[in-house]
Amino acid sequence: MSVIWQSKCRFCRRAGVKLFLKGDRCSTRKCSMEKEWRKKPPGQHGGDAMRKKITEYGEQLIEKQKLKRIYQLREDQFERYVAEATRRRGVTGENLLQLLEMRLDNTVYRLGWASSRGQARQLVGHRFFTVNGRRVNIPSYQLKPGDVVGLHESKRETVHTKEAVGRVATTNPPAWLTLETQTYDAKVVKVPTRDEIDTLINEQLIVEFYSR
Repeated sequence: MSVIWQSKCRFCRRAGVKLFLKGDRCSTRKCSMEKEWRKKPPGQHGGDAMRKKITEYGEQLIEKQKLKRIYQLREDQFERYVAEATRRRGVTGENLLQLLEMRLDNTVYRLGWASSRGQARQLVGHRFFTVNGRRVNIPSYQLKPGDVVGLHESKRETVHTKEAVGRVATTNPPAWLTLETQTYDAKVVKVPTRDEIDTLINEQLIVEFYSR
């Protein structure tokens, strides 16, 4: 399991965009990216870095780091996803995003059961969710069309669940997921297309980075 031990706000400042690593806080005025003086990259010479021209390699590296941190993966994990995306038929960049989106922890986040992917990963690790009726505690579990993700009965009265019910009820899941509001079971309808993935990333730069 990948854990971010550093300040998450530093990653957003380095990328120059919000990566939404702190959940609801990222949508409030408390977010570091909302403060003008903190929009520059972290470090003593952050202002100097903004004035330097970024090379083609630098642009590719930034996009790769952004995507890796959005889904909170280690370098070796990310490289395995790239290798699998390359092996599959179709557009490599789109394949990569599809693989990341159909992780169990990301699906839990997309459904609104967690305010961030980090929290979703923790909930999956604590066996909150089932896939096709069986408990799964592997955040990277790869879902398939037809799979049903549900909240385990033993976790339905926890403090977190009661707080999350309101969020789930008001969340519009992406088009590739359907949510039953009575039982809170979600079904994976299909593999998401690129248009249905709202991750603001230029995946082609990442493909070029690993094609060097």
